[in-house]
Amino acid sequence: MRISKLVGVRSKDNPADAVIKSHSLLMRAGYIKSVGSGIWTLATPAKRAVQKIERIIREEMDRIGGQEVSFPVVMPRELWEESGRFTSIGEEMARFTDRNNRGLVLGMTHEEASVHFARDSVTSYQQLPFMVYQLQTKFRDEARPRGGLIRVREFTMKDAYSFHLTENDLDIYYEKAFKAYENIFRRIGMKNFVAVQSDSGMMGGSMSHEFMLLADCGEDTLVLCDKCGYRANMEVAESVITTTPCPVSNPKEEVFTADKKEISEVSAFLKVPQEKTIKAVFFNIKGESGSVLCFVRGDLEVNESKLKKVIKKDIAPQSLSDSKELVAGNIGPIGLKLKNTVIVYDSSLKGANNMVVGANKQEYHIINISEARDLKISEFHDIAKVKDGACCVKCGGELRLSGGIEIGNIFKLGTKYTKSMDMTVLNANGESVNPIMGCYGIGVGRALASVVEETADAKGLNFPMAIAPWQVYLCPLRIDDKTVSKKAEKLYADMEKAGIEVLFDDRDASPGYKFSDCDLMGIPIRVVISPRSLQNDEVEIQIRGNDNSKQNLKYKDCIKAVKEIICKY
Repeated sequence: MRISKLVGVRSKDNPADAVIKSHSLLMRAGYIKSVGSGIWTLATPAKRAVQKIERIIREEMDRIGGQEVSFPVVMPRELWEESGRFTSIGEEMARFTDRNNRGLVLGMTHEEASVHFARDSVTSYQQLPFMVYQLQTKFRDEARPRGGLIRVREFTMKDAYSFHLTENDLDIYYEKAFKAYENIFRRIGMKNFVAVQSDSGMMGGSMSHEFMLLADCGEDTLVLCDKCGYRANMEVAESVITTTPCPVSNPKEEVFTADKKEISEVSAFLKVPQEKTIKAVFFNIKGESGSVLCFVRGDLEVNESKLKKVIKKDIAPQSLSDSKELVAGNIGPIGLKLKNTVIVYDSSLKGANNMVVGANKQEYHIINISEARDLKISEFHDIAKVKDGACCVKCGGELRLSGGIEIGNIFKLGTKYTKSMDMTVLNANGESVNPIMGCYGIGVGRALASVVEETADAKGLNFPMAIAPWQVYLCPLRIDDKTVSKKAEKLYADMEKAGIEVLFDDRDASPGYKFSDCDLMGIPIRVVISPRSLQNDEVEIQIRGNDNSKQNLKYKDCIKAVKEIICKY
């Protein structure tokens, strides 16, 4: 490829709306261009890198017996009504009607399509297990697209679906898929990634893992124990909550706290630690008139994912600015009178005493509340987020929090879809049973951006050889010099003939300008031809990101040396 013909603009300036480096650098290097919110055009360099990622994915999926298919992007609503997800999924799924007023959806995932594909042709246990996969366009109407290719609305995903007769068979295949994912992420150049337990969310199922790249810019929070290897997404993470009751439960007493409403303000005003306060958090139930009121220890936060599992409903934080029943900042469990409200108590309150709670009236709190004496809670639930430094539930070690970018996920779906969509096979006894499913996803564009987050440096992109759009940046200096031009053209042709992927900078530009573009675009090997080097019939070779790797080689040995570097890296 000649860079003079390459469509795309490279820039020194960071885009105004870019908050993470992959977003900024992929735009600056001319890899991507925004079409609309969360919708991107991939330019040739990005497309070439993505194709390499897809090839690696295909190889690993084929290695574990995958059969590649292509499901439609547009599907009839009836298919999603069979599974129940046409109504259970919210606004993130795009719904529309065609000219004949038939309801359609844009696919954001393809469980329904995979069951529809298999249910008429797979009828016997002897055809199980099998796995089908695709690399397909998806659309998810994200409320807040961000980070360039990290969180988008239209994207390419590898999604795979396996079908099994028994749970044990799924367990065996799940492990194969787990290892295949590790291979994929290593092969595309990631190093600092982990697999964590996660919430299955709208996918359903009995177990799920997310593969996460550890990154400060990640919007997921991971809970990790370096002592025993415990790893979980904050959505499902657990910790040991230690409560040290005071020896004596003092008489409860209503006290004046003025305008102090936040836990930190009340704690400081009363000179008690935040651990000795009880926080109230209010939610409404989406699609219903009811509400949920949670009580949790003051130093903790409510984990909405855990709470949803407890009440089995979707929720959203609720403002109390117009409430006539509740006094924001002074809500407490004593003397509370509410209609159509579910009250949930966190496990951190079990056995607590001498606690501070709201008095349910302006400017007052109640001190010395004892859970056993004053609250008499019959049921506790773990609905709190894990704190940094908390005690590990597995080994008692210290937990730490880390940012993470989700780069892939795997689910044990069970019979959620085969049962609702009436897919059955005959088992060895001639009985009709619903196959058990697994699901396995990787966002391709996000994988590209995640590699950038891990590998980019101050100069620009820095792609691993495995997914670099081109392996070599051929950089002639003084292209107006006939000898340089002739040698560069011949080397370009010889490299292409030798199967080396080369980006030829054929512009009449300064050395600094060319070197900056090479570094910004992240091409692994730079080959420089200049009037000075040709005096000794030599070229200069340098590996991206390694300033000490410069070496001068004879012109005739260049291709051999480049091939050796490609094989090494």
